[in-house]
Order: sequence, then structure tokens, then C-alpha cells
Amino acid sequence: MPFRFNHLAASLALAGLANFAHGAGFALIEQNASGLGNAYAGQAAAATDASTIFFNPAGMTYLPDRQVVMAGHLILPQARFSGSSNIGGGNGGDAGGLAFVPNAYFAFRLTPDVHLGVGMNAPFGLATEYDPTWAGRTQAIKSEVKTINLNPSIAWKASEALSLGAGLSLQYAEATLSNATGAGAGAPVGVVKGEDYGWGFNLGVLWQPNAATRVGLAYRSEVDYVLEGDLKVNGVVTQNPVFANATMPDSAALSVFHRLNERWDILADVTWTGWSDFYELRIYNGGNVTVVPPTLHNWRDTWRYSVGANYRHNDRLMLRGGLAFDQRAASDAYRTARIPDEDRTWLAFGAQYRLTPRMVMDVGYAHLFVSDARINKAESGVTLDGTYDASVDILSAQLTLNF
Repeated sequence: MPFRFNHLAASLALAGLANFAHGAGFALIEQNASGLGNAYAGQAAAATDASTIFFNPAGMTYLPDRQVVMAGHLILPQARFSGSSNIGGGNGGDAGGLAFVPNAYFAFRLTPDVHLGVGMNAPFGLATEYDPTWAGRTQAIKSEVKTINLNPSIAWKASEALSLGAGLSLQYAEATLSNATGAGAGAPVGVVKGEDYGWGFNLGVLWQPNAATRVGLAYRSEVDYVLEGDLKVNGVVTQNPVFANATMPDSAALSVFHRLNERWDILADVTWTGWSDFYELRIYNGGNVTVVPPTLHNWRDTWRYSVGANYRHNDRLMLRGGLAFDQRAASDAYRTARIPDEDRTWLAFGAQYRLTPRMVMDVGYAHLFVSDARINKAESGVTLDGTYDASVDILSAQLTLNF
């Protein structure tokens, strides 16, 4: 069986867009630890710390003169396939694996009404790996994507009630994917690697109609990539270069933060992501000639809904809780072994403890209940049929310094 260039090249673009482990579709929403305890409810309105640079840059106007945030997340997805294919093989083991995702932010007051800041984070990511002899080995073995996002931002307090913010997203993406090139035992393994830089922007508005309530509206733009790399079979380059255009979807979030009394806050959020832009994928060579017919993916726009609450036990300790629901982007008809995307329900809790007047520690934990993902994927004469049983656990910690 010849090496399936079309499948791996398509996966190169897809992997930058698909994240099985976390939010439905692709996004790594784990951009701070302070929001995890609320299941990231109300993040475009909370303006809790400098991580608002990612969620709504207008929130910087609510921060102290200078602030540094450093956060890290241990993310453990579990994904077990149960089923079979017409080429035989096992179920692949646990395709998930422990990953560490860091974030860092710095914000400072330039003038009484203008704040500047910069964030560094990983907005997209994927890391799954099956046993090399599993039933779907011709469709996927390893899928890994790493991204880095640099996000310089500015915020302006236009009035006592209204703040505006904007930021620039400078992104780098790197992808590595592999699969068996044939159904037989010992078939060569094909590996495709690619990388590219892209850029986009984010905008935010924060309105405070009264002392107890804030409403935030935030938008993140699309980011376009032309992933360029090479294709190797058993370590030997067989195609160089190969290209795949990919568009990271835009998103918009509407958030509310409300202080009920001295003890309790409530938060809510609804986020839309424009996955319907990801309809088909065209693969081409250096001469801009289409290598294979366009691949149809037909994803749909998704919605994320979340609610949360804070309880201030005393001046030093605050407790958090939250629930969220993430819609899937892929339908049953277009689900793949690399992207077994399904609906997710979040249950989260966390705490904040003030170590000193200028130093705050946040911790959070979330468990994601992932709906069973059905797959019946036929490709190059191989049909993979079965179900995924999956879940995700996230543990986060954050240190915030004011100076």
C-alpha cells in the first residue's frame, strides 16, 4: 500500500486546529489558574489579574500599577478506543498522556488611564499516541502540536464605567504526526512535520454599570497558517516541501461578573467559536498544484456555556466553584482517530490565598466528563469502527506578584 500522503498532510493542518484533551474543537482555554476554579466562567469580565490580557485586555485598567502572573497546568487526558478494523490489531491503549502547559503575563500602568501588558501562552495543542500495532494504525499513531503565542496589549479607561482594550497575537505552530503506511505487520511508518508563524488580534470592552457589576465582551480574530514541512517514510524524505493552509477560528465571549454581597460573587459566560470556517482542506505542492481532491470536514460553529461562584471566607482565603458545557465541533460522520472530538461537561473548584499583601497564590482543579465518541471511519480500504471512552483532569497553580 503506498504511503497515504493525503491523510498525513491533512492531519498536519488539522492538528493545529484540534485539541482532544480540553475544550471542544481545539482551544486550550487553560490560560490561568485563577479562572480554572470557576470553569473559566466570566473571564472576560472578572479582570482578576494580568491574565485578563488573554481573555479581555480591557480588564488591565482594574489592576494595580504593576503585576506579574506565572501559572502552570498539569493536564491528563484519558482516551481509550474500543472496537475493531478490517486489518486487525489492538485497541491502542490510552491515547492520552500527561502534559504541562505554562502561562506568564506582565501588566503595568503607563498613565493614570492607560495600561500596557504582554502575555505568553499556548492557545492550541494536541498530544495523542496509540500503540503502533493498534487497529487504526493506518489512520493515526502519534499526533503532537505545540504552539507559542506572544500577546502585547493596551487598555484605556475611557470613563469611570467604560474600558477598552486591544492586543496583537504573534503565534508559532509546530506539528508532528505519524501513521503506518500499510496494513501488514512491520509496514513502514510515515512521519510528517511542519511549522509556520501567524498573527491575529484580540479586542475587548469592559462596562461597569454599577459598583457590583461588570459586563465584558471580547473577540479573538482568526489566525492563518501555511504549514510547511516534509514527509518521511522510515526516516527517508519522500516529499519536500509540502503545504497545507489552515485557519484558526475566531471567537467571541460575553461575560458577567456580579458581587452579590461581601461574601459571594457570581460569574457567567457564553463563548462562540467560528468552526464553520473549517469546511475543507486543500493540499498542494511547491507548484501550487492540488495533490489530492480537497478533504471535506464540514465542522460547525460551537458554543461554550459556563457559570461560577466565589466565596470569600476571610480577607486571605477565597473559594471558587464552576460548571461549564463545551459543544463538539465535529459530527459523527467526520470524526477521525486523530480528533475524536465530543461534548464536554466541566466540574471545577479552586481557591485563592493571599500569602502577603503583594503576593497571591491560586490553585484549581477540573474534571471533564467527555461524551462517548462514536467513530466509523473508512479510508484507503481500512475501516475503523468503535467508540472512545474519555475524560480529562486538570490541576493548575498560579503565583501573582504586585509591585
